[in-house]
Amino acid sequence: MPEPTRGVLYVLVCASPRARQVATLVERAQAAGWTVRVIATPQGVRFIDLPTLEALTGFPVRTQYKQPGTPDVLPAADAMIVCPATFNTINKWALGIADTLALGLLTEGIGMGIPIVAAPALNSAQEQHHAFRRSVDALRAMGVTVLYGPGVYEPGPPGTGGRAYDWDVPLTALHRRLEP
Repeated sequence: MPEPTRGVLYVLVCASPRARQVATLVERAQAAGWTVRVIATPQGVRFIDLPTLEALTGFPVRTQYKQPGTPDVLPAADAMIVCPATFNTINKWALGIADTLALGLLTEGIGMGIPIVAAPALNSAQEQHHAFRRSVDALRAMGVTVLYGPGVYEPGPPGTGGRAYDWDVPLTALHRRLEP
């Protein structure tokens, strides 16, 4: 693994079948020079391989807020990728709801000007709900790069577990966003 040069990247993981392969994104980000920390939503942790992610990053996967007065293992983020970003997380985030550590970090990240890329994972029935499209528009207006739309991400039918995912897409989007 190369010496990290890009800074600290938070990979925030939500509850979706895609989360089972998030180690691929972590490895690619590390190969690109990022120091990666993984934060999972309380439901997202049920989809990931905690021991593998902790071995890859050398740090615990955070799912909860730390207790007051205890040291924080999370250094400040230089960038964030939310992948997979579920229907629930996208809608709560757009409304400013911060009832999990992941959402708290995302809502603060916008206010701190941290570059954030969101890679949605939902089905075509959820996509039809007017709240989702309104939330995507709101997040984009707040400066978040949302990887959604024709040729970028198009949801599959309900009950299919999603489509194959190109793990280079969110990292490439982040690197493009960081270009001068």
